[in-house]
Amino acid sequence: MGKTLNKIGKMSRREGVALSTSDSVLKLMQKRPYAPGVHGNPKNSAAGGRRSRLSVYGQQLREKQKAKRLYGVMERQFRIYFKKATAMPGNSAENLGVLLETRLDNVVFRLGFAKTRPQARQMVTHSLFTVNGKKVNVPSYRVRVDDLVAVRDNKREKGVFIDLSERLKHHTVPGWLHLDEAVMNGKVVSLPEGEELKEVYDPKLIVEFYSR
Repeated sequence: MGKTLNKIGKMSRREGVALSTSDSVLKLMQKRPYAPGVHGNPKNSAAGGRRSRLSVYGQQLREKQKAKRLYGVMERQFRIYFKKATAMPGNSAENLGVLLETRLDNVVFRLGFAKTRPQARQMVTHSLFTVNGKKVNVPSYRVRVDDLVAVRDNKREKGVFIDLSERLKHHTVPGWLHLDEAVMNGKVVSLPEGEELKEVYDPKLIVEFYSR
């Protein structure tokens, strides 16, 4: 996970926002809030480390990059999410946020079973969870209302879950999910909406980017 967090830290500096809740990434953003590279360092840059003003297209592109990097989604898959969002009834920007939030790896992260999204993605890939009693190892699997996400019975003693009870004491689960800590499972009680969809990126600009 060390190399992954280093990569996320560099991407966070590039985007100007923390793309992970990891302590190491948050500390890095406090210590080096400027973009990586020689020109980003205020000691070496004539601009004093200030980020250049972006064009409208540049702003749209940056928001897309933020979302992709936040959820660990590649361009091809992200474009598919956009097409699905625009085909769904309602607001396309909100639909995009719902599609990203209801990825299985993100739900695992939101429930507190993983410390970061990259860790959640790895845990799902290693078949540590079930959805409605069936093993699922696809991070992009889309959960729906009333789905039950649970740690597999024979995986509960894995080292990654040793300090889970202690970690969950300081973890806030969003209102659209319900966590049952005692049996290590969580239920999707509704789809996220409104404030629950607010993240470090602006989905409206992403929709504008792809709608050009």
